[in-house]
Amino acid sequence: QNVWHALEHAGYAPTQAPSRTGVFGAVRTSTYPSFEAFDVTQVGQVKGLQALLGNDKDYLATRVAHKFNFTGPAFTVQTACSSSLVAAHLACESLRSGECDMAIAGGVAVSFPQISGYEYQPGMIFSPDGLCRPFDQQANGTFGGHGVGSVVLKRLDDAIEAGDNVLAVLRGSAINNDGQDKVGFTAPSVNGQSQVLADAL
Repeated sequence: QNVWHALEHAGYAPTQAPSRTGVFGAVRTSTYPSFEAFDVTQVGQVKGLQALLGNDKDYLATRVAHKFNFTGPAFTVQTACSSSLVAAHLACESLRSGECDMAIAGGVAVSFPQISGYEYQPGMIFSPDGLCRPFDQQANGTFGGHGVGSVVLKRLDDAIEAGDNVLAVLRGSAINNDGQDKVGFTAPSVNGQSQVLADAL
């Protein structure tokens, strides 16, 4: 549904979008109660197979490609918090290399059932005041949210030639990893983040 709206917003009839479109998606692990109890041995049963196909993150991008008859690359990106931005970067690289002529990049994080609030513990990842302040000197933690979004990407020359509804130009992107240059596995390093920003620019 979100991809349908993104295509409409970009000026494309969703059922008539270019076939050589790639799908680069990201999704948080499913929290549907019926899937939490999923047993891999149930895959041989119709009910088990449908539960797997409808809930497992591995099938997000390929299901979208199937529904819209897209024949470009289609895969799900899993890099934790950076997944959606990495998906956008990989979509741009695919456009540059000619693997596809249009790309959908996006991500979804929706928990069910919806439970609000959390127990703050000093020294852990969550913010003590419930606010997330990325790239701010007062940043003191994060919190889990819910949302879904996707963007339609094309090479700029192609978009201009087609008279597309260009809302923004992505002038650079980059990905990296900070290896052991951090205080712990789950804490990104300042050096790694500043380097990837410099690489993107």
